[in-house]
Amino acid sequence: MALKGTDVVKKLPEGGKKNCRECGFPTCFAFAMKLASGGVALDKCPYLPADVKAELEEALAPPIKPVTIGSGKNALTIGGEEVVYRHEKTFVHQPGVALLISDKEPDAKVDEKLKKIKELQFAWVGLTLKADVLALRCESGDKAKFEALVKKVCDDNDLPLVLMSEDVEALLSARKICGDRKPLLYAVTKDNIDKIIDGIKGSPAPLVVKGHSVEELIPLTTKLKEAGLDEIVLDPIAKNMQESVKDQTLIRRAALKQNFRPLGYPTIGFPCFIGKDEVRETLLAAMFVIKYPGIIVLSDFDQYSLLPLLVQRLNIYTDPRIPMSVEQKVYEIGEPTAESPVLITSNWALTYFIVASEIEGSKIPSWLCVKDTEGLGVLTGWAAGKFSGDSIGPFIKKTGIEDKVKNKKLIIPGKVARIKGELEEALPGWEIIVGPREASEIPAYLPGLVKKWQN
Repeated sequence: MALKGTDVVKKLPEGGKKNCRECGFPTCFAFAMKLASGGVALDKCPYLPADVKAELEEALAPPIKPVTIGSGKNALTIGGEEVVYRHEKTFVHQPGVALLISDKEPDAKVDEKLKKIKELQFAWVGLTLKADVLALRCESGDKAKFEALVKKVCDDNDLPLVLMSEDVEALLSARKICGDRKPLLYAVTKDNIDKIIDGIKGSPAPLVVKGHSVEELIPLTTKLKEAGLDEIVLDPIAKNMQESVKDQTLIRRAALKQNFRPLGYPTIGFPCFIGKDEVRETLLAAMFVIKYPGIIVLSDFDQYSLLPLLVQRLNIYTDPRIPMSVEQKVYEIGEPTAESPVLITSNWALTYFIVASEIEGSKIPSWLCVKDTEGLGVLTGWAAGKFSGDSIGPFIKKTGIEDKVKNKKLIIPGKVARIKGELEEALPGWEIIVGPREASEIPAYLPGLVKKWQN
């Protein structure tokens, strides 16, 4: 259960009645309410005793701790989730899709996989979808061979890494090769926990805790936390899909519904070890996108298995309350001049990218004015009163497009031809042209229109 502002204020100096304003808020109560919602840091209050601060930090921590793997622009944050079901609110940190590379694989296969994870990227509604983690496994038992694989991969790319070895010395040695890349170390077990704690005590790292049951994980996470190691990922080893769903759901519910801290960490899933063939492995990965691992490890993939998985991930981790939209402004398609046509559309991302793509296909440099409709399409935006002559007119004036073109001619979508009269009143001096009803007609429409103007 999340801590409420009324509970927080009682812990503040003088029972929340100090009201010194040094935190930037007019009262302790206002500060407490903001603190409970995560809108301000606890450090803003300079008068909190250390023990009270520690108590509040523990109480205000997310029920599932966020864990960051890797560094720089490719760093991956998992965890931090607040709901069991997506429809309750939204899922926050989408899972990393990892490609497994074993040190027993031939060099040619390793090179093929490294090439694959670089090249299999897909443009999708203004985004680039791709796998984003490499899992390196010491399967040979040869420390030197594993170190060579890790060095090769580190030299080749800067993706987040999962280092997997049953040999603690090999694991810690490989970690040193990674430098400051902050790899995820796999795995802490009841047999090696003391050795791993001693090995990383001076330089903490994110750790996977592995157990043959959910119950087996609890004393391990508790011991790590007592040692000051709190960046933890859980692996409840499962033999099949049914066990996987059961364990993942149990962990999620224990963390969110019971606020059970020893299980309040993200998890990792291994379809590569459960699926008996490529199809089953991909299906299991698709299930894991929904329930609930923060990292999903695949033995291999191709464009036909990876793209559907990435699209599913995007759909599940897109906030259903917020439409996908682009910024309201004038976009330059090609290299438009003062003679180029001016078109207008809505800011729903799908509409924008389809229209922009079709304009590019016409080979006619153009100005594309994108009107904010709160993420609605053209026709829906018109029905909601957000894509009308009264709203488009002021927008066009504000953009400054009038100073960039000589011929004041605005092309509107054919599906909203009825706003032509409104726009003519709102934009005196502009000629309003009703364009195609479908974006697919733009490549044939624009060249003919421009040719007509030139004649």
